[in-house]
This record gives sequence, structure tokens and C-alpha cells, in this order.
Amino acid sequence: MLQVSQLQAFYGKSHVLHGVDLAVGEGEIVALLGRNGSGRSTTAKAIMGMVACQGSVLWQGGQIVGRKPYEIANLGLGYVPESRDIFPKLTVHQNLMLGQKRSQKKPRWSFGDMYQLFPRLKEREHTEAGVLSGGEQQMLTLCRTLMGDPDLIIIDEPTEGLAPKIVELVAEYLQALRARGLSVLLIEQKLTIAMQISDRCLVMGHGSIVFDGTPEALRQNASIRKEWLEV
Repeated sequence: MLQVSQLQAFYGKSHVLHGVDLAVGEGEIVALLGRNGSGRSTTAKAIMGMVACQGSVLWQGGQIVGRKPYEIANLGLGYVPESRDIFPKLTVHQNLMLGQKRSQKKPRWSFGDMYQLFPRLKEREHTEAGVLSGGEQQMLTLCRTLMGDPDLIIIDEPTEGLAPKIVELVAEYLQALRARGLSVLLIEQKLTIAMQISDRCLVMGHGSIVFDGTPEALRQNASIRKEWLEV
């Protein structure tokens, strides 16, 4: 579905991505791991057209480098940023409405699906999003993206700052999305969760991929974990 080849990205004169190669297949959860500053979030933004980049990003066989973010979203790529970016003065339901896209085909996700996946959001349906807890805001951001009916969703640090019980819930929800046919590129620092739910793990270091393999292969590769992941 998604094939990234020799992706380069810059912030001004700073060269951030140095030839990133990665792929995400249909119905696959791929974890993108690495320390802060390794280039993971920049990779997500480059794929979504939010950062000027060079190289190749093929989505379902078509080149999307150079396209605008809204065009990429309309092609079926969803993005959940680390900052969450909810609309604080709008209610939960209104936030979800903003995620909907106009399309002739019937979307696979409805408001009912969102409230079934996240019952807490149903309870807060008419509450302003700005007063939600961090975990609830994370759920809302994810659901708003799903309302756009993506085929692949890029999620940046969904468990950041969340309580351990909520982290486990997020992991369960991501597995539920895979069961519904979605592909997921998960940017995460919590190694345990990422390795528990992912089909493959990628490790980034200094703006390039330094490891690509199964969670089990990463568990057995102590040198990669020590050099690129452990603090």
C-alpha cells in the first residue's frame, strides 16, 4: 500500500531525513521506533505533504510527493499528530463531524462505530473537547481521523502522557482497527506496546532506518536496542 524510497527532508538548512526506506502492507501494523530527534515525526509529516521532501512516496502505486496534505488525505491516508489538535470549543460530536469527507461511496465508519469503540466518548458526546482528559482527547483525535475513512492511518505517539491502563486500551483499539482492515504506521517510544501489537518493527537513527524486522528479531538484537533505543 505505502512504499517510501530514499526519502530526504530538510528544515531550512538542517538535513533531517537521509534516504528513508519503508513499506506498510495491507492490514499491517508497522511500528516506527527510535529516540526523540531520530526523524520519526518528520517522516510522518513528509509522507503527509507537511514537510518539503525529495525521494519517492508511493501510495497504492501512485506518487504523492509534491501533493498537498488535503489531497493526500482524500486519497485515503489518515494522520493523527502527536499534538492531537482537537477543536477545544467544539463538542466531541462536532469534532467528529469535521472529520467526515464528502464521498459517493459509503464510509466504513459511522458515529455509532466511534461510540462503540470508545464508549467514553459517547458519554462525553455533547461536552466541549477542551475539557476532556488527555486520554479522551487522544481517543477523539483518532476517531476524527477514522471518520475520514482512511485505508492507512499514521499515528504519532498515541500513548504519550497516558496512564498505563489507557495505554493498554489504545493498544487494543489499534488491533481492532487492523481487524477492520486498516493498515497502521505507529510512531511510538514505548517498546513493550509497539512490539506487542506490531507485525514489523522499524528503528530509526539519525534520519534513516537502521533496523527492519519482526518484533521477535528486535527482541533478540540487543546491539540495535542498546545503540538506538535504550536510554
